[in-house]
Amino acid sequence: MKPVKIGAASLNQTPMAWESNRKNIAEAIAQAKAEKVQVLCLPELCISGYGCEDMFHSAGLHEKALSELFEITPLCEGIIVAVGLPVALQNGVFNTSCLIVNGHIAGFAAKQFLAGDGIHYESRWFKPWPAGVRSEIEIRGKSYPIGDLFFDCSGIKIGFEICEDAWVGNRSGNRLAQMGVDIILNPSASHFAFGKHEIRMRYALEGSRAFNTSYVFCNLLGNEAGRAIYDGGRIIASGGHLLAVGSLFSFQDVQLTTAVIDVQLTRLNQMRIISFQPELKEIKQRVPIEFSFTFASEPVSRPLQFPLRAGADTTTITAPQRFHTKEEEFAYSTSLALFDYMRKSSSRGFVVSLSGGADSSAVASLIHLMIEGAAKELGFNGLREKLPYLRNSMKINSIAALKKELLLCVYQATCNSSEKTRNAARKLAEALGATFYELSIEDLVQGYTKIIEQSIERKLTWEQDDLALQNIQARVRAPGVWMLANIRGALLLSTSNRSEAAVGYATMDGDTSGGLSPIAGIDKKYLREWLLWMEKTGTPDLPAIPALKYVNEQQPTAELRPADNKQTDEDDLMPYAVLDVIERAAIRDKQRPVDAYKILCERFPDYSCDELLKWTQRFFRLWSRNQWKRERYAPSFHLDDENLDPKTWCRFPILSGGFEDELKELQDFADRKKQKK
Repeated sequence: MKPVKIGAASLNQTPMAWESNRKNIAEAIAQAKAEKVQVLCLPELCISGYGCEDMFHSAGLHEKALSELFEITPLCEGIIVAVGLPVALQNGVFNTSCLIVNGHIAGFAAKQFLAGDGIHYESRWFKPWPAGVRSEIEIRGKSYPIGDLFFDCSGIKIGFEICEDAWVGNRSGNRLAQMGVDIILNPSASHFAFGKHEIRMRYALEGSRAFNTSYVFCNLLGNEAGRAIYDGGRIIASGGHLLAVGSLFSFQDVQLTTAVIDVQLTRLNQMRIISFQPELKEIKQRVPIEFSFTFASEPVSRPLQFPLRAGADTTTITAPQRFHTKEEEFAYSTSLALFDYMRKSSSRGFVVSLSGGADSSAVASLIHLMIEGAAKELGFNGLREKLPYLRNSMKINSIAALKKELLLCVYQATCNSSEKTRNAARKLAEALGATFYELSIEDLVQGYTKIIEQSIERKLTWEQDDLALQNIQARVRAPGVWMLANIRGALLLSTSNRSEAAVGYATMDGDTSGGLSPIAGIDKKYLREWLLWMEKTGTPDLPAIPALKYVNEQQPTAELRPADNKQTDEDDLMPYAVLDVIERAAIRDKQRPVDAYKILCERFPDYSCDELLKWTQRFFRLWSRNQWKRERYAPSFHLDDENLDPKTWCRFPILSGGFEDELKELQDFADRKKQKK
């Protein structure tokens, strides 16, 4: 038996924040040493940060990353550590993981498959390293191996699948197994998306089974660069058995997960498998290096039960052994992302224009969850230490006082505002412990209206000027909350959702005002479901918010027309359930209008063909007309594969033909369908 203790650490890094990144790496190494870990895997590009974008082309960044590497190397005496950084070689930049063995650089394993889908543009900055190729790089007068490598550390062989390398069909792990590798490390910067952790767990588990190795996955943690969220996942599997799983969405900067593996057991499994064929030719990828392993005195880790799905009986299962529900994932991921965005931008909290409706109420609730979650994990003093830039931070002596400091909600009423939304906003703000202001902006609306009426020499009427009279109310709400945000040194949050972004159902420089749009990646139908869940259930560690009932009992409305109009969002647009299906068909799946219409006819038989036709036509026209709005939205968090952010996910021309030919095709199809009846 050769029991070896291995570890995976998640780190909350920031692009080019060299000192804090180095401190987190040093803390992870110190924790691993204290736990007597022999092999430690740290996340992809954790020295520089993953989200440096075009700065990866900077020679200064490459030099600084190497300088940081040499600062970290002496910390690794008595341990093997894999740490990620960009490396320039022959006018190409490569995404590498450097293996440090007992305080010495052993070499650089380079990523072979670059992520290029969704939010990823790695091929813009990096070159893929060709399989089977080994080269040398000279750094500070010394030559080191770089490329497709594995490291033979006194007989225990360590190889790499760097993030995307494990997501492709031709995984490099297969070749590593044939070369006798015992441990495969997967340092990753794998962005969060709903349900993605289960996928990662399955490929780690399957990789360990298929390759008969031990497999170590570690991910970045938190909101690293503004848009992408990382869940901090850590997974250790061996020979097809799950040995350790770390908790997700921590407010700590460093999280460590460990397990004890038996190297001889996975080797035995390879020997027993008839189909296993070792590589017998000369192996040029092998990098030999001496390391004196201290074999673990602890017993080999026992296999865990595979995490249960949502809805299963989890009374005897600890948190890391249970998959979060989608509702929990949304609460945890977005609250952590808000916390990191706030502290990394040195913002003194948030300002929310709280209308009493679903969108702004969800945003305010997420900030409440952020504060409660951080305080629960870090303790009040630990939370306060994370925010040293707050005015009089040491005088804030309670969670209640901190909430007043970090969350300002403002209800801005016009003559079209109802008592129902006013009451909902007030009740929710009180329940969340926020500072709450109620402002009347009716005089401002009337003032602008009179100025324009005098200029055009006629009265504005709802019959003739409906859109202008609605939008001025939304726009007049912006200056006051911006002013309050400036006074407090806080960040104004926009509260638009993805469904409204798809069709431009938002007033530019009105309800889109803000420096960050945290729910712009979430559809309205799901958001309303989440609010009901948050009202009645809540997360396992954070209680429900019953005051949300005042929000949930309403029909979504902009409240921009006179009350007797009984305006609702769905009357203005279409049912949100229908809108979301069209959006997925048209934008995610790139279906033609006629195909989207066919899908609607199958999914919504209770609506008439004429209604479904009208809504399909409306969606495609509004989508095309409103790309300019989506270009101007504040940055949003990436949460799934249906994001509409034109800078990172869904690109569309600002000016286009507007699907006119395709909509004619749709009309012809609908006419023929009607004639057949």
